[in-house]
Amino acid sequence: MTRAIVLVLDSFGIGAAPDAERFGDAGADTLGHIAAACSRGECDGADRQGSLALPNLGRLGLFHAHRESTGAWAEGVERPAEVIGAYGHAGEISSGKDTPSGHWEIAGVPVRFDWGYFLDREESFPPELLAALIREGELPGVLGNCHASGTEIIARLGEQHMASGKPIVYTSADSVLQIAAHEESFGLARLHALCETARRLLEPYNIGRVIARPFVGQSAADFTRTANRRDYSVEPPAPTVLQKLCDDGGEVIAIGKIADIYAHCGVTRMLKASGHDALMDATLAALDEAGERSLVMTNFVDFDTLYGHRRDVTGYAAALEAFDARLPELLARLRDSDLLVITADHGCDPTWHGTDHTRERVPVLALGAGLAPGSLGARDTFADIGQSLAAHLGLPPMADGTSFIGFDPLAA
Repeated sequence: MTRAIVLVLDSFGIGAAPDAERFGDAGADTLGHIAAACSRGECDGADRQGSLALPNLGRLGLFHAHRESTGAWAEGVERPAEVIGAYGHAGEISSGKDTPSGHWEIAGVPVRFDWGYFLDREESFPPELLAALIREGELPGVLGNCHASGTEIIARLGEQHMASGKPIVYTSADSVLQIAAHEESFGLARLHALCETARRLLEPYNIGRVIARPFVGQSAADFTRTANRRDYSVEPPAPTVLQKLCDDGGEVIAIGKIADIYAHCGVTRMLKASGHDALMDATLAALDEAGERSLVMTNFVDFDTLYGHRRDVTGYAAALEAFDARLPELLARLRDSDLLVITADHGCDPTWHGTDHTRERVPVLALGAGLAPGSLGARDTFADIGQSLAAHLGLPPMADGTSFIGFDPLAA
């Protein structure tokens, strides 16, 4: 039975990409800087202590991949006695360091065009765009209109939003428009409808995503974003490996925000879950049910949204260790003919300046499908993953990428 499982550890970069300087990210290293902070005792607390401990990811080759990416071992980590996986590091050829670009390239379709961006940090959105959004959404106005961290701007403007009925609109260095609104006072269905309107109005601006950011609570002291986030993405510019598998009669089970990222193209079944434990539970359940020529794909978003963007090094470290602790449950369910790939879509170094993503190489950890343990080396593009999935699932080759199925590290 031929199946594939792809786990995307959202934002888990393993060292600055060759073109990182162009993005202001030369020196960024999500894994390396987390490990160094743990080794220095800066991440000791109630939830974790000591050096970064990722024994299962280490056995799959994570630390070896990081060393090949950066030239040095991550500080303080325990190197495995044996590596059981094939490991490599991949650079990105897409034009941006955003979520859709990274995911689409993973699925074999790099983004070679330039996204539109709202570059002004204040008064970020064009007046005519906001006027149309206010008119068509029947709004009394909007708040925000700036670059901001989502949690910060909700704390700052949430009470004013509830009193006025004006939603909070904001952006970042990514190609995105985000709308935050209170689930009860504004209404969740109304927020989702407003985001659909925004998605349509943004067509001339070439913006990658509109994100609905619902929250609850009564004051800045207890405002909390909920699991009812929705991403409204444009469709990929060419058929991804997901779409090709669906078109060829296979099954694609999208878990978490995967379906939204691919604009629901190439998805046969969607499983929503919030929080890494729930996402892992959904992944295990999907794998138990997945049949011949199935692809199970999960995005573990909290690494990015809760820890990377919030520059929470301790939280990121604890979340990595919690993920690693559950990995044996998945490994125990794998069959010899399965292909498991663990990767990321970009970096978000929690020690870096600002709150935005970082341009980094990502890990490519692969197990099964006859792959020999050892180094896959430097991969020129995330699309090598999509090409490998196509080869494994019996699909015609993708236009981009080089498959590592059948790769022999001893012959390289």
